[in-house]
This record gives sequence, structure tokens and C-alpha cells, in this order.
Amino acid sequence: MYEAAEFLGIIAFVISGFSTAVKNNLDLLGVLIAVYLTALGGGILRDIIVSTTPYTFSHTAPALVVFVVLILLILFKVHRRDSIENKPYFIVSDSIGLVAFSITGAMVALEHNFNFAGVLMVAFTAAVGGGILRDVIINEVPFIFKTGFYGSVSLVAATLVYILHNFDILIPINIAVIFIIGVSLRVIAYYKKWNIPLK
Repeated sequence: MYEAAEFLGIIAFVISGFSTAVKNNLDLLGVLIAVYLTALGGGILRDIIVSTTPYTFSHTAPALVVFVVLILLILFKVHRRDSIENKPYFIVSDSIGLVAFSITGAMVALEHNFNFAGVLMVAFTAAVGGGILRDVIINEVPFIFKTGFYGSVSLVAATLVYILHNFDILIPINIAVIFIIGVSLRVIAYYKKWNIPLK
């Protein structure tokens, strides 16, 4: 279940990273770097926090998935279409990546006996870390700092994982329910323009 969520998040964030790179008119190398950071950056930061060798550096599958999905996006000429950032499939794929990495981040933290605060931090870093790295290198204000509810969805998903773990009912079916709740919440929040006001 853990690996399935991991790869689902990678695929979703490849699409998200590709869309952002295309919007900023990056060349092929720029697109590759942006996609790599978006899809794998959060997972690398997560593993560094828990003091383990990043999964991406010890297994070939994550990078292979990134390249295969990227090639498919190019072959289907997704980059030549009109702005895709606000398209439903972009919103859904970005939401899937956010929630998938939130869940895996929380599970990794629990495996290393982190407390509640640690679980939230690792899950949050795994979910948004790659996107922040991507936005920084292309000189944009990170997306998470402009959409307050985006990061909140990650914290909600991590909290639910933590609660189920404490009740010893963190089983695949319940993880799937958390995933559906998280993605639905993110999509609804986007279209309803929910935000966390400063005042």
C-alpha cells in the first residue's frame, strides 16, 4: 500500500511539475529539472528528515517512472495545448500527489516513532517540499504560500493517519478512505476558492 501511494504521488506530481514548467516556458532541461524536483524532491526531503537513504537514490523505479510519464506527456504534445494549469485533470493530479505524499510521509514518520508534531512535519514536507523547490528555482512565489488551504489538506490527511495508527486500525481500506477524503477536500476547496484568511 505504501509503495502504491508513493508511485501514485510521483506520477501525479510529474504532471503537475510538467504543467508548471510549460507555463514558465522552460526548455527541455528546465522541464526535466522542474519535473524531477516536483515528483521526487518531497520524498527525498522526507527521507533525509528520518535519517534514511532517500528511496529515490537506492531504487531505480522512481526516476524511471518520472522519465516514462514525462516522455508520454511530450509524445501526446500536452505542452502544446492551451494553458493546462487550471484544467480539471491538472487540479486532480496535483491533489492526488499532495494527498498521496502526505499519507506516505505520515506513515514513514510513524515507522520511525515520531510524535504527532513530527508526523505532521514529515507529511507536510513530503507533500509540498518538491513543489517549493521547483517554484524557488523558477523564481516564483511557492504555490503553497498563495493558497492557504492547500497545505491544510496535507495536515488533515496526516492527522487522520496518526489517529488511525493510534487506534491500530491503519489498514489499507482506511488508508484508501483517507486518500479519497483528502483528494475530494482539495478539489472542493479549489473550486469553492476556500482559503485561510489572515484576519
